[in-house]
Amino acid sequence: MTDVKSVETVADDHLVPLGGLRPGEIGAIVALAGGRAFVARCLAMGCTPGTRVKVERNTGRGPMIIVVRGTRLALGRGESMRLRVKRQETKT
Repeated sequence: MTDVKSVETVADDHLVPLGGLRPGEIGAIVALAGGRAFVARCLAMGCTPGTRVKVERNTGRGPMIIVVRGTRLALGRGESMRLRVKRQETKT
Protein backbone atom coordinates (compact mmCIF):
# COMPACT_ATOMS: atom_id res chain seq x y z
CA MET A 1 0.00 0.00 0.00
CA THR A 2 1.21 3.51 -0.78
CA ASP A 3 2.40 5.54 2.19
CA VAL A 4 -0.10 8.41 2.21
CA LYS A 5 0.98 11.31 4.39
CA SER A 6 -1.52 13.64 5.93
CA VAL A 7 -0.88 17.36 5.77
CA GLU A 8 -0.35 17.47 9.53
CA THR A 9 2.61 15.07 9.34
CA VAL A 10 4.40 17.00 6.58
CA ALA A 11 6.27 20.03 7.90
CA ASP A 12 7.60 21.77 4.80
CA ASP A 13 7.17 25.47 4.10
CA HIS A 14 7.53 24.88 0.37
CA LEU A 15 4.29 22.93 0.01
CA VAL A 16 1.39 24.58 -1.78
CA PRO A 17 -2.11 23.38 -2.60
CA LEU A 18 -2.40 22.00 -6.12
CA GLY A 19 -5.04 24.69 -6.75
CA GLY A 20 -2.32 27.31 -6.19
CA LEU A 21 -0.31 26.29 -9.26
CA ARG A 22 -0.70 28.18 -12.54
CA PRO A 23 -1.19 26.61 -15.98
CA GLY A 24 2.04 25.03 -17.19
CA GLU A 25 3.46 24.57 -13.69
CA ILE A 26 4.43 21.12 -12.44
CA GLY A 27 4.25 19.82 -8.89
CA ALA A 28 5.00 16.55 -7.12
CA ILE A 29 2.24 15.30 -4.84
CA VAL A 30 3.43 15.14 -1.24
CA ALA A 31 0.31 14.85 0.91
CA LEU A 32 -3.45 14.36 0.70
CA ALA A 33 -5.74 16.13 3.15
CA GLY A 34 -9.17 14.61 3.41
CA GLY A 35 -11.30 11.72 4.48
CA ARG A 36 -10.85 8.09 3.58
CA ALA A 37 -13.15 8.26 0.53
CA PHE A 38 -11.34 11.29 -0.90
CA VAL A 39 -7.92 9.72 -0.41
CA ALA A 40 -9.10 6.44 -1.97
CA ARG A 41 -10.49 8.32 -4.99
CA CYS A 42 -7.22 10.22 -5.46
CA LEU A 43 -5.19 7.03 -5.25
CA ALA A 44 -7.50 5.31 -7.75
CA MET A 45 -6.97 8.19 -10.21
CA GLY A 46 -3.19 7.82 -9.90
CA CYS A 47 -2.63 10.83 -7.64
CA THR A 48 -0.19 9.09 -5.32
CA PRO A 49 2.60 10.70 -3.29
CA GLY A 50 5.64 11.36 -5.47
CA THR A 51 3.62 11.56 -8.69
CA ARG A 52 4.28 14.59 -10.87
CA VAL A 53 1.24 16.54 -12.05
CA LYS A 54 1.08 19.30 -14.64
CA VAL A 55 -1.59 21.99 -14.49
CA GLU A 56 -3.26 22.40 -17.86
CA ARG A 57 -6.04 24.77 -16.84
CA ASN A 58 -6.63 26.76 -13.67
CA THR A 59 -8.79 29.84 -13.97
CA GLY A 60 -9.09 30.32 -10.21
CA ARG A 61 -12.77 29.38 -10.31
CA GLY A 62 -14.50 26.10 -11.04
CA PRO A 63 -12.72 22.86 -11.87
CA MET A 64 -9.10 22.67 -12.87
CA ILE A 65 -7.60 20.34 -15.46
CA ILE A 66 -4.40 18.47 -14.61
CA VAL A 67 -2.31 15.85 -16.39
CA VAL A 68 -1.34 12.85 -14.26
CA ARG A 69 0.64 9.97 -15.78
CA GLY A 70 -0.38 11.09 -19.27
CA THR A 71 -4.11 11.31 -18.45
CA ARG A 72 -6.14 14.51 -18.20
CA LEU A 73 -8.23 14.77 -15.04
CA ALA A 74 -10.70 17.39 -13.86
CA LEU A 75 -10.63 18.21 -10.16
CA GLY A 76 -13.08 20.41 -8.31
CA ARG A 77 -11.70 23.52 -6.63
CA GLY A 78 -12.12 22.04 -3.14
CA GLU A 79 -10.39 18.81 -4.16
CA SER A 80 -7.46 20.66 -5.70
CA MET A 81 -6.96 22.62 -2.48
CA ARG A 82 -6.65 19.38 -0.46
CA LEU A 83 -3.74 18.00 -2.48
CA ARG A 84 -0.41 19.39 -1.29
CA VAL A 85 2.38 19.55 -3.84
CA LYS A 86 5.98 20.69 -4.05
CA ARG A 87 6.67 22.92 -7.05
CA GLN A 88 9.03 21.41 -9.60
CA GLU A 89 11.26 23.17 -12.09
CA THR A 90 9.68 23.34 -15.53
CA LYS A 91 11.97 22.35 -18.35
CA THR A 92 11.70 24.56 -21.40
